[in-house]
Amino acid sequence: MQQDEIDILSVRPGARPAWAGAAGEIAPTRLGDAVIDRLTSAILEGHLKPGDALPSEAQIASTFGVSKPIAREALRELAAMGVVQVQQGKISRVRAIDSEPLSRFYRFAMARTERGLHEAVELRRLLEPPIARFAAQRRTEPELAELRAIMRRMNDALGDIPGWIEVDLAFHRHLATMAHNGLLSLQMQGLEPIVREMMEAFNARSARTGADWSATFARHALLADAIEAGDADAAERASRAHFAAADQAIAEIFGSAKSD
Repeated sequence: MQQDEIDILSVRPGARPAWAGAAGEIAPTRLGDAVIDRLTSAILEGHLKPGDALPSEAQIASTFGVSKPIAREALRELAAMGVVQVQQGKISRVRAIDSEPLSRFYRFAMARTERGLHEAVELRRLLEPPIARFAAQRRTEPELAELRAIMRRMNDALGDIPGWIEVDLAFHRHLATMAHNGLLSLQMQGLEPIVREMMEAFNARSARTGADWSATFARHALLADAIEAGDADAAERASRAHFAAADQAIAEIFGSAKSD
């Protein structure tokens, strides 16, 4: 047994970590859910940290008074949520929370359909103006320096579709970082594969001109300037204007239908 596993759950018969709760507390009808709740609570409260080994299925079963199949299913569900890493023949370990489960969900939900892309645009329009407001209120000087560097890269990438897409993604990702809200940042990271697909469609359309490239850059610059100035109202307005201007591009790609 690994040393870090010993720290998490003592191998002494009958021993229980404090985060496991008292014996007999789990309702028989929701055994698997209760095990998941206890383990996720232990992770969120810092009793189990990224990289820590989890107790074995047998230890989990013994600790919570459930069967090994229930313990195994609980670990599988946690793995599907991206909370733990389970590999056959290896110790299960806690994972750092990331956006991959959200990315998989959004890719499935969107299903590469016109409706899915419209709904993804609408979701961005709900998320990104408040992100811009928070970024203007909460940004730090090092983050502003990085924002300026991104804007220089964006200017250099005008007309270069692959290069522009990478720096445009970096721009929106960095705004979410400046918002200093972990859940919003995870949402934006989870949406990034969908956003990339939208950007590829928008930037490759035949009607895209040099003036259009310049106008797009100007909209990003207006948003960046508002954030640098710490003007939350202006940042939110600039973000909303950015999406309003995208309506024409959406119409060109999908026809006359537009996002509300």
